[in-house]
Amino acid sequence: MLTQNAAPIRPFTASLTSSPMARSGTSPEKKIIELMGAPMSFKRDVEIYGENEPADYLYQVVSGAVRTYRVLCDGRRQIGAFYMPGDVFGLESGQAHVFSAESISDTKVLVVKRKALEASASRDSEVARQLWELTARELERAQDHILALIKTAEERVVSFLLEMAERASYKGQIELPMSRRDIADYLGLTIETVSRTMTHLESTAAIELCTSRHVVLKNQAKLRQLNA
Repeated sequence: MLTQNAAPIRPFTASLTSSPMARSGTSPEKKIIELMGAPMSFKRDVEIYGENEPADYLYQVVSGAVRTYRVLCDGRRQIGAFYMPGDVFGLESGQAHVFSAESISDTKVLVVKRKALEASASRDSEVARQLWELTARELERAQDHILALIKTAEERVVSFLLEMAERASYKGQIELPMSRRDIADYLGLTIETVSRTMTHLESTAAIELCTSRHVVLKNQAKLRQLNA
């Protein structure tokens, strides 16, 4: 559930093609959130919404990071996805959230009412197209995650590092906002296995662990070969 007070959601009155934001480098499917969204802030480890709660809003990360997760019947936690600045989350095919969402660090998001987006999409084919692209991208991310979970432990960690590198500002360096436990719960591994695999990759000069959170990809060609 929303645990902070947000400013009123602004009506969608700006043109997607004529606004300054539309002329910026922001991808089109994210502009609809930026144009309509109201800012909200969450401290570290605060729930943004819970599993099975009504999916009344969509969210875009402005700063910080977000994880979505489910707690399984045996008490284990499975992380579904990580969302970084610019990413949109909260998309659902039904009327309720399948996962819970929680801030990993102090996080700012933009929040927009789902019904407002749906109403705009019914009137504007461009908005509908952008929502479709958002949905397709989220499906692709989920499919990639499923495929990663059938790989070996080393392949899973390598796949994760390459995924994070693709989303980083500097492609050869990653500042991970999430803990090793988060990574383990995302990859379906133990913390010990993740740490051991990271150390092994460093020993082969594929990566450099400057700190537990700061990773340099020294040999991306080798990492991609391991992930093939």
